[in-house]
Amino acid sequence: MNAAPLAWTVVEVVGHPFHAIWTPEDGAIRAGGFATEGDPSATSLMTRLEVLDPEIASRGLAAEATSDGAVPDALRAYAAGDITAIDVLPVAQPETPFRGDVWRALREVPGGAAVTYTELAALAGRPSAVRAAASGCANNLVALVVPCHRIVRTDGGLGGFLFGTDIKEALLRHEGVVL
Repeated sequence: MNAAPLAWTVVEVVGHPFHAIWTPEDGAIRAGGFATEGDPSATSLMTRLEVLDPEIASRGLAAEATSDGAVPDALRAYAAGDITAIDVLPVAQPETPFRGDVWRALREVPGGAAVTYTELAALAGRPSAVRAAASGCANNLVALVVPCHRIVRTDGGLGGFLFGTDIKEALLRHEGVVL
């Protein structure tokens, strides 16, 4: 039996189109991110999904975007200012034991707060694994909902963000983080 295609939506968040892709049978977000320069579609997310979770990606995308339901509703609520709206959305991405710990720790960083990569490593249970924690952020396939944008450098700098530091800064300001 073939599984249904992946559901997807696009919601404007901090002035940029945010794409989310999820499995319709469980509502778990499998990929999420902002449109990148030159790629205003979910294509780049599907490319990342194909590399990191080929079995899920092989289902392809539904022909039409979904505008109703838990995922689009939560994303719209977040965009409108309810920064806790995305906290309840389920996520699923392939993980190593430590990356899974990093991603779970990221979900514990509340909206309106930012922690350093060093603090993230400690929250994930391995305080000396700062570079590995940063790598977990870089390989996060479910950006925004697994909020890697809430991690900053020890010196107060933004650090990196796959979708650009301008979007990272806008997300932090949206959430009330003073930079």
